[in-house]
Formats: sequence, structure tokens, C-alpha cells
Amino acid sequence: MGLLANFQNIFKIEELKKRVFFTLALLAVYRIGAHIPTPGIDGDALSKFLLAKGGPMMGFFDMFSGGALSRLTIFALGIMPYVSASIILQLLTVVFPALAKLAKEGEEGRKMIVKYTRYGTVIISAIQSTFIAIGIEGMRSSTGASFVMHPGWSFRLMTMLTLTSGTAFIMWLGEQITERGIGNGISLIIFAGIVARFPSAVSGIASLVRGGAISIFMALFLVVIVIGVTVLIIYVERGQRKIPVQYAKRVVGRKMYGGQSTHLPLKINTSGVIPPIFASSLLMFPATITGFIQVPWVQALSRQLGPGTFLHIFLYVSLIIFFAYFYTAVVFNPVDVADNLKKYGGFIPGIRPGQKTSDYIFRVLNRLTFAGGIYLAAICVLPELLYTKYHIPFYFGGTSILIVVGVALDTVSQIESHLVTRSYEGLLKKGRLRGRRA
Repeated sequence: MGLLANFQNIFKIEELKKRVFFTLALLAVYRIGAHIPTPGIDGDALSKFLLAKGGPMMGFFDMFSGGALSRLTIFALGIMPYVSASIILQLLTVVFPALAKLAKEGEEGRKMIVKYTRYGTVIISAIQSTFIAIGIEGMRSSTGASFVMHPGWSFRLMTMLTLTSGTAFIMWLGEQITERGIGNGISLIIFAGIVARFPSAVSGIASLVRGGAISIFMALFLVVIVIGVTVLIIYVERGQRKIPVQYAKRVVGRKMYGGQSTHLPLKINTSGVIPPIFASSLLMFPATITGFIQVPWVQALSRQLGPGTFLHIFLYVSLIIFFAYFYTAVVFNPVDVADNLKKYGGFIPGIRPGQKTSDYIFRVLNRLTFAGGIYLAAICVLPELLYTKYHIPFYFGGTSILIVVGVALDTVSQIESHLVTRSYEGLLKKGRLRGRRA
């Protein structure tokens, strides 16, 4: 009853209630759009063909689009082109001083970065959708029939405009949720797509059990893995390394300030769900294009980039660890933290203020980031290892659960902050949810 009463408090705050309903409404619009077919294609026949012939790659990529890719609806590309554009722009910010300077110019600079990201999203979407249209034209069903009613450049142009517009609309939905709703809009759209595929995943496992492809014990083993991974994710995502900080006493006028002890919390996984999302997006870009080009050597490359292969696992793990370090460096600057501590009279016991403090924080953060990257990589490659060893099409393991749990924790944390700032009891009475960067 206590938890139910705390949820009821959400509807007592008019602003929070509007934000929650606004978010749910836009997510509903996204799910409706994921069922609108692209014109000029036999969607049902193509969907059956792709799911039958696509193998683990199609199942893995289809997860991020909420099933829109296999049905080739107007939202088939999903939000991943936007994520890819964001990655490219952040990497370019490190390379080009002009972009780095722009990123530090406050709100105006941020608006320009967002503007460039939108342009990049449209360009990437146009490239992907064009190759997809060309690839579909070359596909044939088992009877030799084409899935395209009227092939040619008119179809390719129409498909390119349709899929690119769909991605641009999803990008707008995500930005509106972030600005006027609750939670991170882009993450919530990915979250909604994954959650929408859970029933079909459960149904698929049940069908395999009924057909004798896997035993009931293996199915129960998968359930145990899902529960265990979920518990592990929650435990690690809330884990922190607390660096003790002491503030020196100082007298200002007739009052004495400082003298208290506190700590500097460093999360084990500072980067949150960003590394697997970024890594998946970068792998999806070439794999989506090569998957629709019916040329032998391109198809061979496409198979090597598919989930379960050594190349895919190696690239996936490498990219996750890279983006764990990269994003942590973007959101957390040890030099700034050390300068702020020194400015306000704080110091770490046994460590000299200034450069020594910065170096110490950097070393601790470096070790935590490595541990966090290994944890993320292990969680994300788990489904691929299951497929490789047992040939179980279990695409809803590590990566999906990590994103679902991580985004859920972020959203609940934001709702919690709204409740607490208005003197309401939070969603969890014992132990506030610690906010995560996403």
C-alpha cells in the first residue's frame, strides 16, 4: 500500500502529471507509427522472409526498432541514425578545435551542436534507406516473386524519403519528451521499442520449447539468467566508490564554516547505458547496408558482422570499452573537480590539493571505468554467447535488459526528484535512487 500511495503522489503534482502523460502520449504515437507500412512493398511477405533468412542479425537489429525493421514500416530505421550522428559529432569535437570551442559556448553552442546532429541524422538516414531500397529490390521470395510492386528509382526515392522522414519524426519526438516530458527522450524511445518486443521474445522461446528445439530446463535456465542479470545490473548501476573529502575550517566574519567530512561519489559505471547504445549503433550502420546488398562478397561481410561471430563480438566489446572511457571523459573532468575542491577549502586526506588531487581522482576513475567497461561488455555479449553455443535466438538478454533497467532507473530517479522537491515521499522510502548519467 505504501508504494501504491507513493505512485499516487505523482498525480497530485500538476506539472509532474502533465509531464508523465505527455511522455506516455508521445511513446504511444511512436508505437503507432511503428506499424504503418512503407508504400510500395508487400510488408507481410517481406517480414516473414527477413525473419526467416535474416538470422541473429535481423533479430538483434529488429530489437532496437521495436519490430519496425522486419516489417519495414515508416520507422524502420528507428532512432539509431540520430545516435550515430551524435557519436560522430562528439568524436569530431575532440578532433576539431572549432567544434570543441563551440561545445563550450553554453546554450548557444549546444543549440548549434544539436543542429549539426540533426543534419547528420538526415544524411545517415538517407544513405541507409537508399541502400535498403536497392537491397529489397534484389530480394526474391521462395517462389521467385519480388517484394516490390513497382521497382525503379521512383520506388527508391519514395522509400528514402519515407524512412528518412520517419527517423526525423522520431528524433523530434525524442527531443519533445526530453524538453516537455520526463526522462531522456531518445533513451525512452529505445526503451519502448525493446519492451514492445518482449512478448514476441517470450512467445518465440515458448514455441521452441513446444517444438522440442530447446528443453524446458534450458528455458528455465534462461529465466534464471534474466533475473540474475537484472539483479546484477541494478546492483552495479547503484554502486559507488566514495572518496573521503575533508573541508578545512575557515572564519568569515563572526561565523565559522567548514570542518565537516563528506565524500566524493564516483560511480562504477559513470557512462550508464551510452556505451552499448553507441556501440550497437556503429555496428548497425554498416551491417544494415551490407545486409541488403545482394552481392556475394558483401553478403559474406554482412555475415561476419552478424551477432555471434568472432568479429562482431570483438568489435562490440572493443567499442563498448572505448565509449565507456570516452563518455566518462566527456561528462567527468577530474581537473575541474580538483579545482573546485581547492577553491572551497576541500581536500582528500593524504593527498595534496591541486594537481595531486586531480591525478588521484583520475587514477581511481580510470580503474572504475575499466571495471565498468568490462561489466558492460560481459552483460552485452551474453546473448551472443548463448546463440553461439546453444543456437538459442535470445536477443533480449544483456544489451536489452541493461538498457531497459538503466532507462527505468533514470526515469524513476527523475520522478523521485520531482516528488522529493515538493515534500512528498519518494517512490522508494528506503534509500533514494541515485541519479545516473544517460
